[in-house]
Amino acid sequence: MSRWRGLREFRREIQWTVVVLVLAGLAVIALWPGGSGDGGGPAGSPPGSEQRAAPPVDPALRGGLEPCPAPQPGGPAELAGATGTCLADGRPVDVGAALAGRPALVNVWATWCGPCRTELPALQAYSERPGSIPVLGVQVQSDEAGGLELLRDLGVRFPAVHDADGAVRSALRVPNVLPASFVITAGGEVRRIDPPEVFESADAVDAAVRRTLGGRS
Repeated sequence: MSRWRGLREFRREIQWTVVVLVLAGLAVIALWPGGSGDGGGPAGSPPGSEQRAAPPVDPALRGGLEPCPAPQPGGPAELAGATGTCLADGRPVDVGAALAGRPALVNVWATWCGPCRTELPALQAYSERPGSIPVLGVQVQSDEAGGLELLRDLGVRFPAVHDADGAVRSALRVPNVLPASFVITAGGEVRRIDPPEVFESADAVDAAVRRTLGGRS
């Protein structure tokens, strides 16, 4: 009997040891950075993007882009004070002031967005058409250097800003799915192009802009 009693006690000790190890493991997971105790990154962002350090920007990458529009009084109220970094020169730009005074097309994109890569060249072709409204790109949720490399590889030159802190994206209420495009009227009204579409040609961009403006500015 003493032998069976000793065996039961041994098994009981093993069970308690397993319980202690499991509880210790759960505590480590809860305290580990980025674990279940962490809220994680913003919705719609690529996994882990918020944890990567931004690589330095090669100044040579900025050379092919057109300068950002000069600030003017007025502009969309939604974008008042929303500041990004001009990809052409690395300087801060008040996006609301840059879009004041005339209609404009704002396209929101990211380097990890496949459809964005499809439509950026179409937007460039549209921007070169006589009578087109100015185009401003807004790069979100991806590092600045990668965005500049992508624009260079695609031959895109229209003005663009990098929205590092998400201020512009938040002000525009950009949905989680990219790309997204908005038409700004001369009076400062922000109109999202709806239904959203991935532009594959300058004609498609032109048709969407005209439809969204509806003959009014």
